[in-house]
Amino acid sequence: MHEPPIIEVLPRDLTPYRAGNTGIPYVHRFESGRPGPHVLVNALTHGNEFCGMVAACDLLDRGVRPRIGTLTVSFANVAAYETFDRERPFESRQITHNLNRIWSDAWLDGPEDSVELSRAREMRPAVAAADHILDIHSTSQDVEPFWVYPRFERNARVAQALPRPLVHLVMPSGLGSGTPVVQHGRHGTPEGPGAALVVECGGHFRHATAELAITVTRHFLAHFGLVDAGEAPATQPHRRYELLKTHVVADAGFAFTRPLKGFETFAEGDLIATDGALEIRAPCDDCTVFMPTRKPIVGREGVYLTRPLAS
Repeated sequence: MHEPPIIEVLPRDLTPYRAGNTGIPYVHRFESGRPGPHVLVNALTHGNEFCGMVAACDLLDRGVRPRIGTLTVSFANVAAYETFDRERPFESRQITHNLNRIWSDAWLDGPEDSVELSRAREMRPAVAAADHILDIHSTSQDVEPFWVYPRFERNARVAQALPRPLVHLVMPSGLGSGTPVVQHGRHGTPEGPGAALVVECGGHFRHATAELAITVTRHFLAHFGLVDAGEAPATQPHRRYELLKTHVVADAGFAFTRPLKGFETFAEGDLIATDGALEIRAPCDDCTVFMPTRKPIVGREGVYLTRPLAS
């Protein structure tokens, strides 16, 4: 059994940010009038990941405006966010669909509908217009922060240029369980317009996670010249992992062989979990698990299996 999460950050009323200025609720765009890139900072792709909300509110409350180019700040799944219940803090992640798995044409142009699909369709122009995307997330376990991005050199170059996080989860062929925001349209192609990165800032609901989200956002905007860089902290060595497999839970009896938090390693062939009759074994030596589920739910990700890459 997992310990109950420590809740240090709670939701705030986002009603003042609803109107925005783009015709899309909760989407704000600021143009400098000078040539430069269009950068999107996106928060609340998942409704209970408050660090992005804190970082987005920080930009808006301080009246940050781009020195060059265009800055867009968005709050994505506000409908899920508004269902937060402190007694069930993980339940407000989504209402029907995972908003970070439905950014393919098949989903967006398909016949199904839900709160998340409606919101993705509404936000589609804002995501498509951005040259660079920072999608801010947090993790169910309080683990070391990390980047997640498709394996394009443009993504790696930006992530490695920034001082934090120091860990990278590189996706050679996507998540394996759907299409995330950072792979929507051109951003999912080798000739895409620029960097599109997920930052996992640490455990949900922690002050340190929210503070890192603010810091990473500032560094990301400074990297592209939209805000003053200030004094750059020294860059430390980064560690990179390649996603080998995303296991989606198929059986309600899914269980790990031992409690996992994330970043545990297994030797090739070691049994990591069982999913009904299926055995999930490490496909290589030094197999490192990312984001093991706290509570298995059929149809949702159970664990990500990775291998370390040479820096």
